[in-house]
Amino acid sequence: MSLGSIKYLVGEGARNIRANRQMSIASIGVLVACMLLIGAAVLFSLNADAVMGYIESQNDVVVFVKDKASDKEAEGLGDTLMEVDNVASVRYISKKEALEGQMEKLGNSSYLMDALMEDNPLPATYYVKVKDLELLSATVEEIQDLDLVLDVNSPTDMAATLVGIKKAVNLGGLAIVAILGAVSILIVSNTIKLTVFNRRREISIMKYVGATDSFIRLPFLVEGVIIGLCSALLAFGLLWVGYYYLLDWMSTGTSSWLQLAYQNLIQFEDIAYRMLAGFCGAGVVFGIAGSLFFVGRYLKV
Repeated sequence: MSLGSIKYLVGEGARNIRANRQMSIASIGVLVACMLLIGAAVLFSLNADAVMGYIESQNDVVVFVKDKASDKEAEGLGDTLMEVDNVASVRYISKKEALEGQMEKLGNSSYLMDALMEDNPLPATYYVKVKDLELLSATVEEIQDLDLVLDVNSPTDMAATLVGIKKAVNLGGLAIVAILGAVSILIVSNTIKLTVFNRRREISIMKYVGATDSFIRLPFLVEGVIIGLCSALLAFGLLWVGYYYLLDWMSTGTSSWLQLAYQNLIQFEDIAYRMLAGFCGAGVVFGIAGSLFFVGRYLKV
């Protein structure tokens, strides 16, 4: 295709938008609203994962070492634990450190535990962080089977709850994206339908003088892409501004839960380029889909 043909097609697409500017503006407005909701759903899902990840990291699996293990054997257990596939890190607390920690908590009453210094009943302990909470139960069973392990305490119920919340958030986000994506495609197709109807005589003349079906369809494809890209850029800008003010409001909140969430939320600047690419890609896809999938139904050539 020559440069002149490309300029003609782009110009025709832009002319279609100007000729039906009221419908085009309305379509862009609705598309912006849909894409804002899609972007909000994506941001919510990303931030939910980030906050859940932080909560996960605060829930350790506590491994108690058998009293019969020597100090060297207890310390060596850490290497064995690190060989377990789902283990991310381990932190060792010796019997002495465990007793000192308890005495520190008692403060001025720590002398009550002086009698335990010679015969320390507290076991050496490992605090284990896992990589994937979904595999927590299997990991705990594997650790429990190790020779020097006395007992294992794990937040199994909390892990199941967190995994369930993450799955629900991700599935809900995907459902919202799919539904609003379908709505966006229908919006573009209705705009194209109106343009085709208004230009039906011109299309017939073009067909009589030898214009191919593809050449007639391409301006409508360009129109859909322009509408999709304009909507994407507007939605991206509005989402960035809205997210900035939301974080600013959360940063001044007094609630401890609000502050905890704020500290673990994703900064928009960290994902701005990916979000922009996603918005533009979605705008192009919606435009092309709305043009290609429906123009053949209304365009009798």
